[in-house]
Amino acid sequence: MEKIPVTKQGHAVLEAELKNLKSVRRPAVIEAIATAREHGDLSENAEYHAAREQQSFIEGRIMELEAVMSRAQIIDPLTMVGHDTVKFGATVTVIDEETEEETQYQIVGEHEADADKGKLSITAPICRAMIGKGEGDSISVKTPKGAKDYEILTVSYV
Repeated sequence: MEKIPVTKQGHAVLEAELKNLKSVRRPAVIEAIATAREHGDLSENAEYHAAREQQSFIEGRIMELEAVMSRAQIIDPLTMVGHDTVKFGATVTVIDEETEEETQYQIVGEHEADADKGKLSITAPICRAMIGKGEGDSISVKTPKGAKDYEILTVSYV
């Protein structure tokens, strides 16, 4: 089985979500199904069908998280201190060579990526271009709008 890289913080978030699904949301939806059954004819009971749909979503997400957790390889970025090249877990500041706009990204696993928070999946094109590069290196990333060129300003592991 292939290991799934995940940061220590990302693993904790996934673990908390799994715990919440199992101990809070699953019992609540089971209770909602029981309550809806008490209302009679299930074929025309919208509450029952909505609760069953929610239960299906919760069970699917639990199975997905359990699969990820069983294959997770936890990588703590703090153990990477002293490395001057971009690797998994790195926090990288880049500057767009055309617009001079600076952006900071942390390279994380697919299941913890959140672009709004600056956490990009290691499989994202810009992350793949940065891997192995160091401060001062230029990278080119193919985007739907054409190639974008960036310079790596800083690499840190926090």
